[in-house]
Amino acid sequence: MTGARGHRRPGAAATAVLCAVVAAGLYGCSGSGPSEPTPTPSPAPATRPPASSSPGGVSPFTGRPARSGPVLAVKIDNVPPARPHTGLAEADLVYVEQVESGQTRLMAVYASRLPDRIGPVRSARESDLALLRQFGRPVLAYSGAQSALTPLLRAAPLHLVTEGSTPAAFVRSSARAAPHNLYLRPARALATAPDATRAKDIGFRFGPAPADGTPVNSRTVRFPTARYTFAWAPAEHVWHVAMDGRSDGPLKPATVVVQHVTVRASRFHDVLGAVSPYTVTTGSGRAQVLRDGKSYEARWSRPDADAGTAFTTPAGAPMPFAPGQVWVLLTGNR
Repeated sequence: MTGARGHRRPGAAATAVLCAVVAAGLYGCSGSGPSEPTPTPSPAPATRPPASSSPGGVSPFTGRPARSGPVLAVKIDNVPPARPHTGLAEADLVYVEQVESGQTRLMAVYASRLPDRIGPVRSARESDLALLRQFGRPVLAYSGAQSALTPLLRAAPLHLVTEGSTPAAFVRSSARAAPHNLYLRPARALATAPDATRAKDIGFRFGPAPADGTPVNSRTVRFPTARYTFAWAPAEHVWHVAMDGRSDGPLKPATVVVQHVTVRASRFHDVLGAVSPYTVTTGSGRAQVLRDGKSYEARWSRPDADAGTAFTTPAGAPMPFAPGQVWVLLTGNR
């Protein structure tokens, strides 16, 4: 599989070493230069509404007034050499998914605001197919996929945008080593799919917090080899995000959902033979919702892949989110 293009490939031995050091088992591991480049923060990108958006209304993804446009989902690298990220603060919604070797990858969803660049962009996974069905026919920007998965991606209700299919929508940064240097130009990606589905209800509800809840100053969510800490900032009324103990710039979700799901082996594997995990996002289960400096027990339910996910209180009432960016961590930890 080709997770990055446009750079010289090292020999097989060097590739194996790079993959083991940077993100053992990740798809598309290849590249040149040092395996642990020092991340250089990017200037804050300019933001604007999507060019094809309609005026007025409230975003179904954030609960805020927004000019909600077509849905753009971007697969984003999340190993240490890929940080700090670019354009992640402007996402309406961020999903955290487990990949090979216990690492994680992000799926950022945009419909209200578009930064100039988003990235670093990486490869897709089988779990993305079911997760994205709730959005209708969105645009999916990614760097590639395992060869056996590509036919399934092409058959899915998705507008696919890759560096190979739409080179003008991507740019490579000289500040980082491949494969952590591929960035998306989102306006150009959306221009290739004028009929992409616009933002619609995916089950989220927004409003005042329930009366109960347990006060929390911070919450750490652990994956096998990655961890996310959300620290409550009362003056800003948001959660500050740290990944593996380090802050990644101005990431400030208003609501964090810890969604307990089944993570099982898939029939796919990466270039080193590591089996890719499959995150099951249909069915039902437990969740915790973090908002307003408190943690709330909740239940989630998604009867099939075409439906959104409903979050409810233990008593069965809708579990309201705080208006603002939402993070959903799809974790197999119970």
